[in-house]
Amino acid sequence: MSAKTEVRTPSPAMGARSSDDSILQGMFAGAFGGLLALALLKLGNPAILQKLVTQPTNIYEWILAGWPSVVGYWLLGVVAVLGIAVARWRTNVPLWLAGLPLAWLAWEAIAATQTEWPRLTGPTMEHFVTCVVCFYLGFFSLTGGKKLAFFWLALFAGFTLVMVSGFSQHFGGLEESQKYWLTYVYPKLEVIPPGYMEKMSSRRIFSTLFYPNTLAEAILLIYPAMLAVIWSLRERFTAGARGLLMGVASAGAMGCLFWSGSKGGWLLMLVIGLAGTMYFPMKRQVKVMLIYVVLVLGLAGFFVKYMGFFKKGATSVVARFDYWKAAAQTARDKPVFGSGPGTFEKSYEQRKRPESEMARMAHNDYLQQASDSGVPGFVLYTAMVVGSLTYIWRYGRLEDDWIRLAVWLGLLGWALQNFIEFGLYIPAVAWVAFGLLGWLLRQTGNQIYNRKTASYSGAA
Repeated sequence: MSAKTEVRTPSPAMGARSSDDSILQGMFAGAFGGLLALALLKLGNPAILQKLVTQPTNIYEWILAGWPSVVGYWLLGVVAVLGIAVARWRTNVPLWLAGLPLAWLAWEAIAATQTEWPRLTGPTMEHFVTCVVCFYLGFFSLTGGKKLAFFWLALFAGFTLVMVSGFSQHFGGLEESQKYWLTYVYPKLEVIPPGYMEKMSSRRIFSTLFYPNTLAEAILLIYPAMLAVIWSLRERFTAGARGLLMGVASAGAMGCLFWSGSKGGWLLMLVIGLAGTMYFPMKRQVKVMLIYVVLVLGLAGFFVKYMGFFKKGATSVVARFDYWKAAAQTARDKPVFGSGPGTFEKSYEQRKRPESEMARMAHNDYLQQASDSGVPGFVLYTAMVVGSLTYIWRYGRLEDDWIRLAVWLGLLGWALQNFIEFGLYIPAVAWVAFGLLGWLLRQTGNQIYNRKTASYSGAA
């Protein structure tokens, strides 16, 4: 039988079953996108700080305040049940690559048995499990095609509200919140998380996320996909209308990125912008000239904006080197199991200089994996992220599909940002990243298979 041509006339029963599947797939896509949107709005704190997040007690707190992660875990469980019902288990992605998230999670569980601080490792392991669940929901259950529109619609609705909250903070909301916190909350606190006082006395916005750099990471991750999806709506909007919508989205995202004051976010937006330019359908000379112009203007703006920061000695950069040195020392001393998932703060507490500020995270997810879970944890996590992105770039034919290219660029920005941040440990960012990574990896496998056979009815 030729794999290329086999046309069947569906029976009424087959048609009804197909229609039911299609409805379920649409429901799952919307529910999964809605869950990730809720994570952006309500689960913006690191997993190890969940003990400091109290459960809302009235409708106003449910709407305005952050939620404990356990609420998100229960919601994810419901979505996962729906995802299993619509999952398509057959895959063309190499099994070793598709299985890396499970292998990484298994090693984290082994390393967790050696931890000396289970109160930190427990919440971290719960969070890691949910990240891997999001990966496989994206991989097995989130399809391509028209049903994906429900996913994007829900996710972008949440992202838009994040931008709206950022604008509100910049135009007075942040100052009012800080005054309220300093007057009514701060005097009653027995323990203040490291860095929180700085956050509540800064003019850098953070919207619904943990702090300004987390907001920048969310923008890097989602904004490129938002632009590509808007541009793909040719059947619904004219080119002018799509351009207007993209301009509004860009103004919101770039405004929030600028007001977040994230230096790494600024530079990485330049990087993924330049990487995306390489795929533009234009002459090579024009492309090179455009890259030079963007690079010069972007770097000039960066140094003008942050000249004061460098004059003061780039204190946050110096502090990060201190964290990384401590993480590397812990990995050297405990190369097999590390200090335990989520326990960097304990090892750093023992190694930091007296004058150094305390930190709970290594501000480098890869090094923290080595510190917390030993060399195997570092290797498996890095292989999962770098291996998946490389495989997608190598085989995904990104130049043929702007949405896949934009999702890959967003994931590239997330992966690079995690050399200086800790997005892996924040549900709002990690769930979106793992979900999109799983979806894009599966789509790449389908592309390869379709090119080989020109037909595969169950691949989408």
